[in-house]
Amino acid sequence: MRVTERLTVRSTLAQALVRWLLAQRTELMDGTEAPLFAGVFAIFGHGNVLGMGTALSEHPELPVWRGQNEQGMALAAVGLAKATHRRQVGVATSSIGPGALNMVTAAGVAHANRLPLLLLPGDTFVSRAPDPVLQQVEHFGDGTATVNDAFRAVSRYFDRITRPEQLLSALPQVARVLTDPADCGPVTLALPQDVQAEVFDFPASLFEPVVHRPQRPRPDQRTLSHAANLLRASRRPLLVLGGGVRYSGAARVALAFAERHGVPVTETTAGRTLVPHDHPLYAGPLGITGSSSANALAADADLVLAVGTRLQDFTTASWSVFSPDVRLVSVNTARFDAVKHGGLAVVGDARETLDELSVDSWPVDKHWTTRANVERSRWDDYISGLRRPGTGLPTYAQVVGVVNEAAEPGDYVMTASGGLPGELIGGWRAAHPGMDVEYGFSCMGYELAGAWGAAIGHTGGVVTTLLGDGSYLMLNSELYSAAFAGHGFVAVVCDNDGYAVIDRLQRGNGGSAFNNMYADCRTAHAQPPRVDFASHAAALGCAVLTADTLDGLAAAYAQARTHARAGTPAVVVIRTHPASWTDAGAWWEVGVPEISTNAEITEARTASDKAKEGQVRYLKRP
Repeated sequence: MRVTERLTVRSTLAQALVRWLLAQRTELMDGTEAPLFAGVFAIFGHGNVLGMGTALSEHPELPVWRGQNEQGMALAAVGLAKATHRRQVGVATSSIGPGALNMVTAAGVAHANRLPLLLLPGDTFVSRAPDPVLQQVEHFGDGTATVNDAFRAVSRYFDRITRPEQLLSALPQVARVLTDPADCGPVTLALPQDVQAEVFDFPASLFEPVVHRPQRPRPDQRTLSHAANLLRASRRPLLVLGGGVRYSGAARVALAFAERHGVPVTETTAGRTLVPHDHPLYAGPLGITGSSSANALAADADLVLAVGTRLQDFTTASWSVFSPDVRLVSVNTARFDAVKHGGLAVVGDARETLDELSVDSWPVDKHWTTRANVERSRWDDYISGLRRPGTGLPTYAQVVGVVNEAAEPGDYVMTASGGLPGELIGGWRAAHPGMDVEYGFSCMGYELAGAWGAAIGHTGGVVTTLLGDGSYLMLNSELYSAAFAGHGFVAVVCDNDGYAVIDRLQRGNGGSAFNNMYADCRTAHAQPPRVDFASHAAALGCAVLTADTLDGLAAAYAQARTHARAGTPAVVVIRTHPASWTDAGAWWEVGVPEISTNAEITEARTASDKAKEGQVRYLKRP
């Protein structure tokens, strides 16, 4: 590339894109500056190796991490974004065809969780001269369609760059979506491989450094006044903190608001660990994977102040956890989320809105204020009982307890699918923030790939991910990526012989055990083979430890933390009980068949219909 006298930079599209990535800066949570794009996860193929690959090789200051599977590396980019509280973005680039399509699932994870992700899949030739090229899917009725159109459904912003100069209009939109608190989500730029290599004289100003600072929209004052009047009239208010509170850095302001007025506080999945566990106003986490303590308060609350949450079904127990007469005030930067369910929509940044929300002379019922601690103490007793050592295989609750007891300030714990989210959300006792439970998309395999990204993005203590044997088998290739790159974390693999939580869901609704636990799956073997997770993880370059007891787990986990600090992923393998669960006592709506030859399923459908009678479809207007 060369700079001309007209203040332009002559470069290929790929070179220009990489230079633009390097020019973007971000303000971190502590106020310091850092690169907006923390690194690129790449698997090169014929759709991107000469264009993007060449351009990236020319700029070693932008870290490029080699993945083993496109889905895995893109999930790592998602984990990085979550670990940096959306202040930094991971980039993933792939070849065309299967490489590109492998990243669609990761885009879904980012979209569901409102997390930034930049995807740069290769695309087929714009010229069409060599068509059909290797890995090209031809659409008989649409010559413009390629497999990358699959990203449209899971992208906040999608564009196909068919001329280099189109970057000039596309890149501002890319930056907007990746940094906007309301529209944040995945961006896909499909890059035809011939266009990646084409040259254009780009304005030099495109590559000038830009610092992206968090936008903090203020709420409408009339709406804020209306919200204050509603709060002032309530006697049993409940404050619900979601992921938006985390990304806004509003936890302290939210807690100060609750303390000022004596309002009990609960958390959603994305907001988990924002409140210290022993705080007297903390009622516990909310919903089906939450706690009976928070759910008890939710049932009796006359007003819910929901901040930074989209109130998904696991948080609201499919909208059965609240009273039908409850009033909802929803604070959110995204109007899309704020207007849901007929609540009063207060559109604004969580920190600024709570700071400006003035509610004088608010006589919250004192018994209501103290009830939070009373209810949570009962929940604590329940969790302590589940953690107590017993006979037989260790349970998920006991495994979480061991990891929780060993946690240190700055640590970061995570999980995604199966039964562990319920154990981690409901049972974890937080002394400091630091949790990622991917239960927006509930993506099996995120636990390991996301942990690799979190290990890159998290600058505090040890990253620990907990997962079942099913998730391990679903996607484990990025263990080698992390081991090769030198990014240490701890993975606690709980082997319970199958998809145990789905087996629970199946049998808990009248079904027979079928195709979830290995004992209930079709096989030609009298004694089917078992997976040797320890040997497999060791073959991928990880430190490996095994345990049979809780004491053994504690010792193995302590040793694994040492390996992680030294830059080596450490895998701890333990056999766990397949049917022991933490129960928050809430209902969740699933599609139980309306008719069946199985009498138990018919009974389950009747019970589901009865439970739906308590489901709030639309709240009264505040």
